[in-house]
Amino acid sequence: MDDVIIIGGSFAGLAAALQLGRARRKVSVLDTGLPRNRFAGRSHGMLGHDHKPPLDILAEARQQLARYPAIKLVNARADSISGTIDNFSVLTGDGESLGARRLILSYGVVDQMPAVPGFTESWGTSIVPCPYCDGFEVAGQHWGLVWSGPQSMNQVRLFHDWTDRLTVFAEGHDIAPDMRADLAGRQVPAVDGRIIGIARRGGHGATVKLDTGPDVAVDILFAHPRNKPSASLHESLGLATVETPLGIVLKVDERRETSMPGIYAAGDLTNPAIPSVTTASWQGAMAGIFAQQSMLV
Repeated sequence: MDDVIIIGGSFAGLAAALQLGRARRKVSVLDTGLPRNRFAGRSHGMLGHDHKPPLDILAEARQQLARYPAIKLVNARADSISGTIDNFSVLTGDGESLGARRLILSYGVVDQMPAVPGFTESWGTSIVPCPYCDGFEVAGQHWGLVWSGPQSMNQVRLFHDWTDRLTVFAEGHDIAPDMRADLAGRQVPAVDGRIIGIARRGGHGATVKLDTGPDVAVDILFAHPRNKPSASLHESLGLATVETPLGIVLKVDERRETSMPGIYAAGDLTNPAIPSVTTASWQGAMAGIFAQQSMLV
């Protein structure tokens, strides 16, 4: 039996495994090799790895974990979880049953792309969600923001640290009059109508096609489509969740433990609003540390 099974082997899961391996705890990491940021050409803001392709960072991390004999990386999907603290059982897609005293869920989320031609093809290049990840490279240029609700006003305020040239696309939303007045005061135009297509313009650039009015060219387009967990294991376990404007997240306490004793969670599965490899990494590291400490006698 393992001390810990980690389900999801991207930044959060591998960071958890590193802490556990260094504590000489036996750990298995189950992963299907489909990290959320695989569409991004570069990863930014991660100390020591700034501007590297995210898949290269993950490959290097796996190589480094190989020096810890207690860590086992398994290319498999977790199909079901049963049991309780100190005696969990995980059934893989290969039909193998694995046991562990603790579990860490780090299987992340998947973005639900709108049915707009060109949107999916542009995701991660011309269309991105996070200014901390991609803002510096296009600072001072013309940005676009797809309005997704009142929370988008926070993005408008945030973006001013990178650019003073911003266009908001209402995308059928009824933007409240006070927010429209705020946008006007900031000299941020709000373009009404629905987006009917996205055309990439090399690099980060995109041309936004609208059902009313002319096309609008921007140097990068920010959007926040809803997302959902990439697996339903938390549902079968009955874990507590929290509804956010972008989708549900798992509820965790200050030790990153879920509502079921012995099960921890980290990464976008608990915080999809900030899709940052830095955030996922520190959350994973803390989940690993707290899981290890919970087994002390």
